[in-house]
Amino acid sequence: MEQLFDVSLFASTLRMVTPILLAALGGAICARVGLFNVGLEGLVLIGAFSAIVGNHFTGNIFAAVLFAIVCSLLFSILFGYMSIHLKANVIVVGIALNFLALGLTTFSLRAIFDVKGAYDNKDMVGLPKWDIPVIKDIPWLGDVLSGHSPLVYLSMLLVILLQWFLFKTVTGFRLLAAGENPTAAKSLGIHVSRIQYGAVLICGVFCGLAGAQLSLGNVTMFTEGMTSGRGFIALVATMLGQSNPIGVAASSLLFGFMDALSIRLQGFAMPTHFTMMLPYIVTIAAMLFFKDKGYIQEARKSNESSR
Repeated sequence: MEQLFDVSLFASTLRMVTPILLAALGGAICARVGLFNVGLEGLVLIGAFSAIVGNHFTGNIFAAVLFAIVCSLLFSILFGYMSIHLKANVIVVGIALNFLALGLTTFSLRAIFDVKGAYDNKDMVGLPKWDIPVIKDIPWLGDVLSGHSPLVYLSMLLVILLQWFLFKTVTGFRLLAAGENPTAAKSLGIHVSRIQYGAVLICGVFCGLAGAQLSLGNVTMFTEGMTSGRGFIALVATMLGQSNPIGVAASSLLFGFMDALSIRLQGFAMPTHFTMMLPYIVTIAAMLFFKDKGYIQEARKSNESSR
């Protein structure tokens, strides 16, 4: 038991939770403005593939992350244009983007790298690992918190910044008003559609970072459909956290821990198929025990307003 729940498991949890947390924060921002973004899976997948492409052609890790953000932004703009400007059903648009991202990355993998299934270049450099001064010398805590990629620490910082932004700033209150009651917000001179576009763009940035962490931070490769449902898990984390950054972070930590635990169990002669489905079992269980219907009502309201 001690070998199972050792320090490396908790360090792995922070790496595994980062793509889920970043995508969930993006989904929370969209939910706050009345957009139920089901396309998180596709946005993260585009970000993961774009990060590999940027790294392959530039050899610069910063340029690779920036390219991942730009590509996810383009997809998020498409989501925003169809759901905000054209008033299309956000659920349908999100699902369509997921299928588009899966097909496009599979085709591009063969067209650009001339490989099927996976691309792994040993010369590729992943995200750097940062050691935190002072903390790295603290027993156990230093092994858990230190030695991660910059995006891991950025995701933690974003939770605090978003919590402050949403509930302590005027712009944050306007964003909340645009999602709670668009009609009342318009009567006060608030440009609801502009705020919604801004939220969608922020979501695209976060999902681009999530994809970069997935393909360049957790590993240094890309495989077809490598998100493996993490975008949908992020959506559940958004729902469980009630679109509150701190609540979303807590929910994401639960799913990230189960993801890390499933990988660890494979080293204890556990059946691979059982360990791989463990995070998704927890996700379904969380949804079954999810009692608060407020978020679901907001999703239905956003669908009705988009018609």
